[in-house]
Amino acid sequence: MIPAALLLLYLIEFTVLAINPYDRGVWFAENLPILLIVITLVGTYRRFRFSDCAYLLMSPLIFLHTYGGHYTFERVPFDWFTNLIGAERNHYDRLAHFTVGFYAFAIAEFIEQKQLSRSRWLTGFFAVFAIGTLALGYEIFEWRYAVHANPAAGIAVLGSQGDIWDAQKDMLADTLGAICATLFYFIKPAADAGRSSAEPPA
Repeated sequence: MIPAALLLLYLIEFTVLAINPYDRGVWFAENLPILLIVITLVGTYRRFRFSDCAYLLMSPLIFLHTYGGHYTFERVPFDWFTNLIGAERNHYDRLAHFTVGFYAFAIAEFIEQKQLSRSRWLTGFFAVFAIGTLALGYEIFEWRYAVHANPAAGIAVLGSQGDIWDAQKDMLADTLGAICATLFYFIKPAADAGRSSAEPPA
C-alpha cells in the first residue's frame, strides 16, 4: 500500500514538474538517475520487497531531486532556510545529498534478508561504504556532464555555486545521511523487539 501510494505521488510530481522546467537539458540530466531508481524499484518489487520503512526512507531523495530538476538546484525556492542559517548559497542540494544516505537502510536490509553477511558490523560498514561509492560516482557524472554540456547547463547540473569544495561537501552529506540511516536500521529492530516482548499474548 505505501509503495503504491509513493509511486502515485511521484508520478503526479514528475508529470507536473515536467511542464516548462527552467532548462530542459538540466531537467533531463537531473531526472534520469531518479527515473532509473524508480524503474529499478518497480521492476524488482515482485522479486524482492523492502519494508515500508525502507520505501519511505528512499522517497525523500526521489521527491526532492525531481523538484530540484524543475528549477535547477541553485534556483529552488529555499530562501527561508538560507536566511535562517545566514548562508550565502542555496543549500537545497545539500539536503538532497543527505537523503541519498537514507538508501543505506535499504542496502543493510537487503544484505540481511538475503543473508549475505553474518556480521552486523560488516553489514553496516558495507551500507555506508556503498553510499560513499555511489556519491563518488555521481560527482564524477556531474563533472563529465559539466565538461561536455553547454556551459550554462553544465554549471547548473554541477551546482557548485562557486564553492570549490562543493563535491567534497556533497559526498560528506551523503555519507552523514548513510551513517544516520544505518544507525536507525540497527536501532529500529531492537526497539521493535522490545515492543513485541512487552505486548500481552493474544
